Amino acid sequence: MDRNSASHRLLVTAGRLAACTASLVFAFAQPARADQLDQHNDLVNTFVNQMHADPLVADCAAHGHFVASTSTALDHVEFPPTSFDSAHSSVAPWNDSFDNGKQRVKVDTIVTVEGIGIPQNSNHEPYDLKFRCGYVGNQMLAFSWNDPVPPARAHGSSHGKGKHGAKKSTHKGSKKGVSKKSSHKPAATSSAKSSSKQARSAKKKTTRT
Repeated sequence: MDRNSASHRLLVTAGRLAACTASLVFAFAQPARADQLDQHNDLVNTFVNQMHADPLVADCAAHGHFVASTSTALDHVEFPPTSFDSAHSSVAPWNDSFDNGKQRVKVDTIVTVEGIGIPQNSNHEPYDLKFRCGYVGNQMLAFSWNDPVPPARAHGSSHGKGKHGAKKSTHKGSKKGVSKKSSHKPAATSSAKSSSKQARSAKKKTTRT
């Protein structure tokens, strides 16, 4: 009975610790999400109230600001007042798929807005960024932008290495082929010489007899 009660107490304690740990992780995650949401809402309010942006354009710009901040090429993104005029932003009915790639979700509104990407490298010129958002009502369901760091670079470098490796392998193979041929030729000539010597000695013996 004592052993059973002790094991039960250990299980209860372990369960309480696990629950406490999970609650702490959740508690730390919640403020991070709340901070992001607060920053997003602050940007939307700034764009709408101070720059007279359309609410959907402001929401798309705020989301683009957050996504672009994760780029390794950018320090931050700026949206001047001209970003929200009719020449640099638009809200258009769509009622179709957002794109023909992975984001084939159907949306009823396409929002576009342009911004300026300030590079981390101070010697580089600012990037002209274009953000595209797909909405159903006021809910964003799809997003894309012209990331200044295209994923094709990594693919191209690996492709080049593959070619280089293929050249090396064929070069080594040709060397091996030459060495094999050269190693076989002396053996063939030596065997031929020995066989001819044997034939000559055999002829001499027959003539003597």
